[in-house]
Amino acid sequence: MENIQNAKERFGALIEAQKKRVAAMRAQGDFVDYAALPQIVIGICGGDGIGPVITHEAERVLRFLLKEEVENGKVAFKEINGLTIENRAAQGKAIPDDVLAELKACHVILKGPTTTPRAGDPWPNIESANVAMRKELDLFANVRPVKVPEEGIDWTFFRENTEGAYTLGSCGFETEDGISLDFTVTTNEGTERIARLAYDFARRNHKQRVSIVTKANIIKETDGKFLRLCKQIGAEYPEITTDDWYIDIMTAKLVDKKRRTDFQVFVLPNLYGDIITDEAAEFQGGVGTAGSGNIGKRYAMFEAIHGSAPRMMAEGRGQYADPCSMLRASAMLLSHIGYQDAADKLTAALDRCMFTEKALTITGRDTGCTCEAFGDYVMRTIAAL
Repeated sequence: MENIQNAKERFGALIEAQKKRVAAMRAQGDFVDYAALPQIVIGICGGDGIGPVITHEAERVLRFLLKEEVENGKVAFKEINGLTIENRAAQGKAIPDDVLAELKACHVILKGPTTTPRAGDPWPNIESANVAMRKELDLFANVRPVKVPEEGIDWTFFRENTEGAYTLGSCGFETEDGISLDFTVTTNEGTERIARLAYDFARRNHKQRVSIVTKANIIKETDGKFLRLCKQIGAEYPEITTDDWYIDIMTAKLVDKKRRTDFQVFVLPNLYGDIITDEAAEFQGGVGTAGSGNIGKRYAMFEAIHGSAPRMMAEGRGQYADPCSMLRASAMLLSHIGYQDAADKLTAALDRCMFTEKALTITGRDTGCTCEAFGDYVMRTIAAL
């Protein structure tokens, strides 16, 4: 436990660390131009639990789609191991140093789910690998699309990825009087860049509405800053309507059939984005169907939005894991690096395999097909398009 003086010192150290992070943000240049690179290196990082199973399947499909680019040297795949909970716990780091160096040698990363320790687990209190990767690679935007055409749903969420409640989630402490404290952080630079990315996306894709989601009526300083700065950025896009919602009522409006089709693009802090995008994914078929992109200026990482499902592995059901989330993430990766035709083919194949044709079904058990069989099904469908 901490006494008050120690608590003050720790809080001061957190502020100093955030000042350095802000300075690094200010020093960044422009986004990577993938078309100008002699070779694009795609890192494949399986994670743990079902992560290696579904990531391997997504890699097989990516290699199928990018066969010519790999053969002519325009694209290369790099296998990255060592992000298992066992290795991270043994080294006492969210991302071991050697693994981080390998990640930084890539341009984009396809990453499987990773286990995050929680109270009662046998693992030490190490930070989430996802949170650490987003901070280390400055992947400030978590982009999560959800689309259900027959319901009129076409949503894209821009979740701020490096601030909010998560970025200091392992930095809290308990005082000697039994008072536990955690922290949240919002900066001008961090908010402005996620807001601008969301509005730029809306403008490029002819969207008419951006919705800002906070709890600024209660969390007045940090959420209040996020709301205020997003509105300021929105004023630079007069053709786009800006509205703002509190997170609690927004969770209700997403299930309101009369209102949910009004929404198009969302921008929101980290914690709220994590919660509401899981809710949104249910309309599309659940978190197992949803991928996400984590975008920075130098690096980008694409992943599923669900966890590592260690119970499936413990019960011997890993081969039946659903790869659709990683395949959706792979389509986002392809689009990000400039292979839009391949991305469109994969998306069209997934829509057919998951929703319309459904010749094979993934159930997570032997009542459905295996992960590998579903990957084969997707590749056959791509070839037939």
